[in-house]
Parts: sequence; C-alpha cells; structure tokens
Amino acid sequence: MTFKTDIEIAREAKKKPIMEVGAKLGIPSEHLLPYGHDKAKIGQEFIKSLSGQTDGKLILVTAINPTPAGEGKTTTTVGLGDGLNRIGKKAVVCIREASLGPNFGMKGGAAGGGMAQVVPMEEMNLHFTGDFHAITSAHNLLAAMIDNHIYWGNSLEIDERRIVWRRVMDMNDRALRDMVVNLGGVANGFPRQTGFDITVASEVMAILCLSNDLADLEKRLGDIVVAYTREKKPIYARDIKADGAMTVLLKDAMQPNLVQTLENNPAFVHGGPFANIAHGCNSVIATKTALKLGEYVVTEAGFGADLGAEKFFDIKCRKAGLKPSAAVIVATVRAMKMNGGVAKVDLGAENVAAVEKGCPNLGRHIANVKSFGVPVVVAINHFYSDTDAEVEAVKAYVAGQGAEAILCKHWAQGSAGIEDLAHKVVEMAESGVADFAPIYPDDMPLFAKIEAIAKGIYRADGVEADKSIRDQLKTWEAAGYGHLPICVAKTQYSFTTDPAVRGAPTGFTIPVREVRLSAGAGFIVAICGEIMTMPGLPKVPSAEVIRLNDEGFVEGLF
Repeated sequence: MTFKTDIEIAREAKKKPIMEVGAKLGIPSEHLLPYGHDKAKIGQEFIKSLSGQTDGKLILVTAINPTPAGEGKTTTTVGLGDGLNRIGKKAVVCIREASLGPNFGMKGGAAGGGMAQVVPMEEMNLHFTGDFHAITSAHNLLAAMIDNHIYWGNSLEIDERRIVWRRVMDMNDRALRDMVVNLGGVANGFPRQTGFDITVASEVMAILCLSNDLADLEKRLGDIVVAYTREKKPIYARDIKADGAMTVLLKDAMQPNLVQTLENNPAFVHGGPFANIAHGCNSVIATKTALKLGEYVVTEAGFGADLGAEKFFDIKCRKAGLKPSAAVIVATVRAMKMNGGVAKVDLGAENVAAVEKGCPNLGRHIANVKSFGVPVVVAINHFYSDTDAEVEAVKAYVAGQGAEAILCKHWAQGSAGIEDLAHKVVEMAESGVADFAPIYPDDMPLFAKIEAIAKGIYRADGVEADKSIRDQLKTWEAAGYGHLPICVAKTQYSFTTDPAVRGAPTGFTIPVREVRLSAGAGFIVAICGEIMTMPGLPKVPSAEVIRLNDEGFVEGLF
C-alpha cells in the first residue's frame, strides 16, 4: 500500500487566507499582524480586550512514554480539534512551535501527520515567525551583558566562579556543552568555564511561555538570577539592567501565532519548551486567548504524561489558574507491543499477548492523570497493521482501569475518523466531574516535592541526592523560593532515568544530579540521571536527508 508523506499532504493543502481563519474566531483583521498569507500574530490590544469574556473548556492531550513505534500525540491533538469543529463545537488547537535541533536531529518535523496536520508545515518546522531567534537573542544579550559588566570593573562584585547564566542556541551540538570562554588575553575578558543549552531549555523560553503580558514578561526577566557574589548574594538580570532590552527583543515573540489545520480550523502555535528538560507546554497567553475565543481548546503537553502532563498540571495550570475539563491519553497498538518486548521490525505481525504485556505502561499514565482529578479517555491512534484482536485487547485493558479507549482514524480520515472521541470528550467536559488539583501543595519543602513526583508519578522507591543538593534546596527555601513547583528534567522514554527500561517498572530510585533555580520562570529544575540540557545529534541525523528538490520544495521533513 502506498501512502503520501506528511509533507506531500501538507503541500496539497487548500489553505484559506489567514484573515478568514481569524474571522472564524471573531478576530478583526486590523488585530492580526500577517506573516505572509497563511500565518499571523494576534495583537496585544485585542488580547487585552477579551478579559471579561467567559472561558471555554480546556482539554489536555497527553500520551504514554514515547517509543520508536510512534504514538501521534500532536496528530491526535490536531485531529481532535478538527473533530470537535466537525460536530459543531467552536474549537481551537493550541500547540508548541518546533525546535530546529530535533528537526535536524531525530524528529524531522512536528506539526501533526497525515490528514491531521497544521499548516504551513515547512515554515512551522523551520524559522516560522522568528520567535525562537528572538528568544535566543534575548538570552544571549543577557549573557553578553554579564561578561561586559565584569570586563568594565564589576561594580556588582560578581564572583566569576558563580555565574549560572549559560548561553543558548536552537540546534543540537554536544561540543558546546562544556567550554571555556574569554580566551585570548586581556582584551577578551576573564577566562571562565561555561557552556551552551538548547534554546528550548532556556529560562527565557519558559518565562515567555508562562507570562500573562508584556509587563509580566519584563518583571519575570528582571527576576532571573544570573550569578552570585563571593558572599553568595544573588545578582539579578535587573541588576545588570538587561530586562528592558530583553523585553524589546521579545515584544513580537510574545504575541501568539495563528495558523490553520488542513481543514481550515484555527490553531495557535506558540512557545516551545521541551518537556524532558523544561515544562513542555505552549504559552499561557496563547491558551488563555484561545479559551476566550473558543468553546473548546485542545492543547498538548510534551512526551508522556509522566513528564508533560505532570508539568502541565503542576506548573502551567498552577501558575496560570487554569482548570482542565478532561484529558486524552494517546496510545498505539504498536507501542503497546514494543512495551511488551516486541522488536520494531516485528511490530507488523499480530501479537495480542505482547499488547497485553505492554499495557501496564498505559495503565500507569491513566492512574497518574486521574490523580489530578481530571477525567480521562484513551485515544488508540490507528495504524493499518493493527488487528481487531489487538485493538480489543487495549480496549479491554483500559476498561479494567475504569476508563474507555476509542479507536481513532484521524491520520487517514481527518476529522471524520475521530468523531467518536470528540463526542466522548464533550460528554466528559460537560459532565462537570473534573475536580483539578496539583499533586503537591505550594508550602511543601522542595525536596519533598521532588519525592512526591518521583514516588507518586514515576512509582520510584525514593530519590537519591547529595547533601550539597539538599543544602542548596534549603538555601533557596530560606531565600523565599520554597513555594516554587518542581520541573523535573529526565529521559522521556521511561518512568526511570534509564531510557532502555520500558513498561511500568518498580523497585528503582531517581538520582538527582543537579538543581537549578529558575526564579523568573517560577520553578526549580531538578536534573535527573544523564539527561542533557544541550542534546547531541544522532549517528544519522535527519539533516542528512533534508534538502531542496528541483522544484524548490523542502524534502526530508516528515
């Protein structure tokens, strides 16, 4: 059987002018800043004018732990948005922007798939409207101003050994993880050890995604702790006097981006923090704006529910005052078989026993999402190799967990293939049974919060951390940061910190390697296991097959 590629389908899309897409949501054309004919930014003044309007229903789409078999979380998010519109609901999709690093590394694209995509696909996966470049520039301006301040006399008495602000770029490059800067003599400054993170792990990215408006953005940028003195007194970005200029660089990036699905329904694509090393959700301003404009807002959180959904609930919803009405967990028969021990090359053969063996991973995610007081439905993202017996095995297992699994064929059929899920989501959301609450309170000690996530979400026996890490957390508590939530950075492939351990493991501990204060974003990062905040390229990066064809079109993006 021959299928068109995602990029071939996207290229054939019959897109509407972006002003018409905006009009479906009641956005006047004068409040849309067009970037070509098929994408635009929504003006801040229009967003402010919506403050008195009633919010729609917020629906989260999350997933099992990702496997090489594929799950299709973004595809399902887009498909559900189209499906809700198909059954007569005014729905808006809210997803993140794609990072160039993974696109040229492992993924090759991140805009959905098949007949459930957001377009323009090539632009979204490349430079889009320049938001990531603005974030990179604002972040690195602060880094440059720190070194410049030291060069010109260091009146703030910054201890060069205690500069915690690294530089960033939106590309995978392991060579930049650990390095020495300012070499070359007196004219180039004072040599010191530092490194680069990827832009999507930048605190500036997190700040943009958690800020309510430009004033909030500037305050949060000023609150960034960049260094310490010899007496361990914190130095803030506002002390360096960088917050104003950083806000100027981010002024346009703060405005949500409006695009459309293949079925011409509105989609907000804004922000892009990773869920394995950041908080993994699209921007608060995009989500809140969509809630004012639509009856339903379908958003996703990155990777599996143990990372993305936990951070969506415990960080984004807590900080922004959001109340999700329902959650969808995406799973595939193929991924269940892989969790059950089947090799990727053998996934096409029917194996009901392996499906049943792999289902506990899904079961743990169901229980986790329910623990936040949010009703759950499972979307089985259909592959052509799935057999009826395998699908029924998943449905039976999910029923045993007190939930329902619905077969969805949106990849092949678009909104027509996901109507059943759309009706179920409406039923759950309208029932009013959601009683959302984070899994730990603000006033719990920081290390206890890490333990609450490790034990309650990952099912670990405990947390391993050196005394220096525990002492650092206590120091931050004494400095007034004890109320902050935790953002765990760890592998997305497993509940453990070992990416090779699939399924629903028990009898393990979570090692915390490092903790970082993100005072502006408003959370503490706990870096666990061997996760890197600057990824490297794989042995065969996607960049090797991405190119322009003879007609000038991009090839190699999924």
